[in-house]
Parts: sequence; structure tokens; C-alpha cells
Amino acid sequence: MLLPAGVAPEARLLLIGRALRAFTDGYVAILLPAYLLALGLGKWEIGLISTATLLGSALMTLAVGQWGHRAPQRRLLLAAAWLMAVTGLLLAGFSDFWPLLVIAFVGTMNPSSGDVSVFLPLEHARLAETAHGEARTFLFARYTFIGALCAAAGSLATGIPDLLAHDGFTRLDAIRAMFVAYGLTGIAIFLLYRTLPNHQVHAQAAPPTPLGPSRAIVIKLAALFSVDAFAGGLLVNTLLALWLFERFDLSLAAAGSFFFWAGLFTASSQLAAPWVARRIGLINTMVFTHIPANVSLILAALAPSLEWALALLLLRSLLSQMDVPTRSAFVMAVVTPAERAAAASFTAVPRSLAAAASPAIGGALLAAGWLAAPLVACGALKIAYDLAIWRAFRHLKTGRTG
Repeated sequence: MLLPAGVAPEARLLLIGRALRAFTDGYVAILLPAYLLALGLGKWEIGLISTATLLGSALMTLAVGQWGHRAPQRRLLLAAAWLMAVTGLLLAGFSDFWPLLVIAFVGTMNPSSGDVSVFLPLEHARLAETAHGEARTFLFARYTFIGALCAAAGSLATGIPDLLAHDGFTRLDAIRAMFVAYGLTGIAIFLLYRTLPNHQVHAQAAPPTPLGPSRAIVIKLAALFSVDAFAGGLLVNTLLALWLFERFDLSLAAAGSFFFWAGLFTASSQLAAPWVARRIGLINTMVFTHIPANVSLILAALAPSLEWALALLLLRSLLSQMDVPTRSAFVMAVVTPAERAAAASFTAVPRSLAAAASPAIGGALLAAGWLAAPLVACGALKIAYDLAIWRAFRHLKTGRTG
């Protein structure tokens, strides 16, 4: 796996770990609603389980930001990998709502299109240490590009349960086997991250500390990011898949194909993000690619046919995630090096908390028969966020790419 010039070799391990997690996240987000429906749960319960997942991730991320600087990042990454392994195995073993709700809360399952797990701030902080300046922006772009590409590939794995069903498995047992594979991937990531260097054995130029000089700007960013995350939570991939099932009676295999192409478009846009940011700046890239994406989402909610809806959703995928690497690079650029782990956590936590509240609302809207409402609300709120963050930070000088 090629790295940008000036990047430490350990970044390769983090990129491989991200790739493995993204692949399993890609199929789990689509299989989850089909799995829960097969167990006899309804749309409201699906929304609640998605909410529990995001809420649990937010609280664990908050703990990392508050107390994580006291423990080596390598040890925390290994613990997260074990938690991923346990999550997959328990999901495959239980069928009742309440145990699944608890597993969703304490585990690492990801129902969304992005990465919301406790891995995120830990990996971001390690990545930020391996590169500087423009190389850091390109590294974050590579990180998000690999995540999007592997998530797209994972979407195609949603067809595996149908293949297993032809070999004597029941459809439910075949889906359970996919969650077992998720758990085994957690074990593989544990073995991978065991080879990371332990930074306690040599001095760091800027050991991690809690937020200090950058607290005010991080709080402002966190507040704005929470609006974006709340909007996105109304339509996490699990609920988008459910919307496609309900609105157009889309099959599981067809949904997997759509999410595959959507993931490829997302990956392409993230790869282009550093070049765009170099020319127009980080904030402008975040905003001026995001607004057209959200207009497309609103139009998809009102589309008269499946073909129009999918076309508009694919256009949204081409633009909607270009802000992810630039946003990460922007946060790392406006704080001191010692605050980066805390800043990554404290900007991620409000996002996760806000996103945790909205899937239950989105599920309730779908259960009530208001199928267009989650998409329209998501797009409108995200446009409001875009305008607010551009107004607040358009004059802040961080360089073109941070």
C-alpha cells in the first residue's frame, strides 16, 4: 500500500486496519435491517438499535477524549479490536430485542456510511503523528478513500447470504454467519495492531494532553458538527436501505449493488478532496461540495421512480463525503499537536451524540408512513450546517490544505 512522501511506515498498518473495518461495515449496515426484520422486529426497533449503537460509540469516544491520554493509544486500539470481535459474535448469537439493544450500545457496530466507532479518534491521532502539513491532508484523504472503497466492496458481500441459502443454510443463519465474519475481522485487526510501535518506549515530541489553548475553537466546531451529524443520523445507511426496501421494494442484492456504486463514487470524491482543497481551501471544499449533495438528497425523496431516486442518490454520493478528509485535516490544523487526540475525540463525541438521537426519529417517521420526511429533513439541516460553518470559519487561515 503506497504512502504519500514524508509519512511514517506505521501509517500503513492503520490504513489496513481501516480497510478491514470498512469492508465489514459495508455489509453490516445493509444486512442489519434485513436481519432485524427477519427476527420479527419493526422499523421503530431498527431505529432504536441504530440509536443505541451511535450513543454507545459516542460515550466510549468521550471516555477516550477525557481519560485516553493516560493510556497508550496502542493499548486502546487493541481493546477496541477485541470489542469488535465480541460484538460480531454476540450479534450472531442473540435474537431478542433487548439483548441486541445492549450489544448495539456497548459494541462497535456501525449503521452509518461513515466511521463513528471508538477506533476513529484513536486512529486519527496516530495518523496525525505520522505526517505533517500537506502530507497529513493527503494521508487523511487516503484513509477516508480506502474506507469508502472497502465499504463499497463490502456492500457486494450482502449477496453472500443468498448464495449460502442455496447451499442448505436458512437465510437467517446465513446472515448470522456474516456477523460471525465481522467478529473474526476484529481478531484479525487485533493481531495487526499488535505490531504497532508502542510510543511509551520512546519520547514523543508532543505527548497527548487534554484540551487547553484550542478549547474555544474545538467547542465551536463540535457544536456545528453536531448539527451535521444529527441530520445524517436521520438517514444512516441502515435506514436508507430500509427506505429503499419500503419505497421501491428493492431486493437485498439490488440494494447491495446500489451501495457498491455509491461507495465507489464516494471514494472517488474523497480522493479528489486534497486537490480541491489545495485550490480553494479546506472550508470552501467542505461547504461548496456539500450543498449540491444535500439538494440532490431532497430531490431524491420526491423522485417519481426508482431510476430517478437512485441517480440522485448516486450524485449525492459523488459529493457528500468530500468534506470528510478536509474536515479531519482542518481540525488537526487548528489545534496544537499535543491536543490532537483530545480534539479528535471532542469533535467526534457531539457528532456521535447528535447522530445517536436521530435514527430513532428517522425510524419512527418511516414507521408512520412518512417516507420522504427523513430525506428532506436530513438535506435541509445539512444545508443549514454548511452555511453556518462557512460563515463562522471562512476567514480562518490554515493554509490551503492544512
